[in-house]
Amino acid sequence: MSPIAFYRTTIGKKIIMGVTGLIGIGFVILHMAGNLQAFASPAKLNAYGAALHGPLGEVLWLLRAVLIVAVVLHVLMAYQLTRISAKARPVDYTRREPQVATLSSRTMKWGGVLLLIFIVVHILHFTTETIDPGGWRGMSDSHGHRDVYGNLVASFRVWWVSAFYIIAMLALGLHLYHGAWSSLRTLGYAKPSGHPLKRTIALGVAVVVWLGFTLVPVGVLAGILR
Repeated sequence: MSPIAFYRTTIGKKIIMGVTGLIGIGFVILHMAGNLQAFASPAKLNAYGAALHGPLGEVLWLLRAVLIVAVVLHVLMAYQLTRISAKARPVDYTRREPQVATLSSRTMKWGGVLLLIFIVVHILHFTTETIDPGGWRGMSDSHGHRDVYGNLVASFRVWWVSAFYIIAMLALGLHLYHGAWSSLRTLGYAKPSGHPLKRTIALGVAVVVWLGFTLVPVGVLAGILR
């Protein structure tokens, strides 16, 4: 089967969505680990930021390109699969009674929209510094590097910025809980179970990522990071 023919099949779209979802999960785990260096020291986080814009810059742009392609394909496959599902049942159910649906599966659509908005805002905020709610644009640390730590603390001291990030991370956790499980099912790593709501790996990934990202704005609000 040619790549185009594979892409046009429903199972092909599901596999593409599963693979791109796992790429996204890998990225957010690495990104979370980098962010948590803020709890080690301002110098640690700033050195991490300097490395991303220095020696690792070219590699990072390659990874960003892969991530952008993965996100675009993931969103496109989600849209196309939703359209296929809608065409298969043009008349909706008179009454819906989910048997094994979870909150995360029922909120995937709108949670995904919120995460798309968050990704754009996050890039404009911390990567390009086009958005600067904390008034920290262009500041440098004692070594002349971008003061990533200072930007982070100044931004999250603004309550609505922290609130937006915390809500977005809740959406991310819910998205990962269902997404990680469905990706593994699609790729054949998660077998059918007599307990369909028992998704240990997916739950672990979702909780760790949600907690890891949420700790940063909460740490600033609590005065731990300052």
